Amino acid sequence: MLTEELRNEAEPIIEAIYNDTFIQGLIHENIEADAIIHYLKADSLYLKEFANLYAMLIAKTDSRETVKYLLGQMEFLLEGESEAHAVLSQAVGMTYEEITDEGVWYPSADHYIKHMYFNALTRENIAFTLSAMVPCPYVYRRLAEKVMARHTFEADHPYRGWFEFYARDMDDTLDVMQTIIDNEAEKMSEDDLRQIKRNFMESTEHERRFFNMAATKERWMEVGIHV
Repeated sequence: MLTEELRNEAEPIIEAIYNDTFIQGLIHENIEADAIIHYLKADSLYLKEFANLYAMLIAKTDSRETVKYLLGQMEFLLEGESEAHAVLSQAVGMTYEEITDEGVWYPSADHYIKHMYFNALTRENIAFTLSAMVPCPYVYRRLAEKVMARHTFEADHPYRGWFEFYARDMDDTLDVMQTIIDNEAEKMSEDDLRQIKRNFMESTEHERRFFNMAATKERWMEVGIHV
C-alpha cells in the first residue's frame, strides 16, 4: 500500500528527529526550559489550525463515517492532548495557559501549517490534505515508540509522561487516515500520486524543522518583526 511505502521512506527522517537536540534533551533531562516554552507557544496555535483543517475537510466528504472520524479528531486536538502539554508545562514550572496566553507563529511552524492549508484550499480530494497531515501523529507515535523501546525511565523522570502519552495505541486514528489515502491513491494519476508522496515526505521534514525550531528558539529576522 502507498502509505506503508511512505512510512518506510520517512523512517530515516524520524530517526534523525530522534537524534536531534529536542528529543534527546527530553530523554536526558537537559533541554532548556525556554525551548519547551517556545515549542508550546507554537504548538498551541498549530493544533488549533490543525483542528480547523479537519473542519474544512468535513465539507469535502460525503462519507458519514469520515465525518464522524474528523469530528472525533477535532475533539481530541482541542481537549485530548492537554495531558501531554501538562507534562511539559509542569516541567518548566508554569501552567499551559500561562505559556500559551500569547501563541507565536515562528517561521518553521508558519511554513508547515501553510503547506497543509495549500492542499486544503486547492484540492477537493481530502486525500491530498490528509497526506500532509498524517505525518504529524505518525511521527509522534514513532518517536515515542523508539524512545520507550530504547530507554528505561525512572518514575520521577519529568518527561516520561510525554513519551508515554504518544506511545499509546494510535492505530485506529492512523488507520483511518491511511486507508482514505490508500483508497483514493488507487484512482489517481501518476502526477497526483507524486503530489501525495511529496506532501507526506515534506510534512515529515516539517516535523523535524518544528522540533529544531523549538530547540534553537527560532525567531523571525526581518526588520520590524519583534516576536
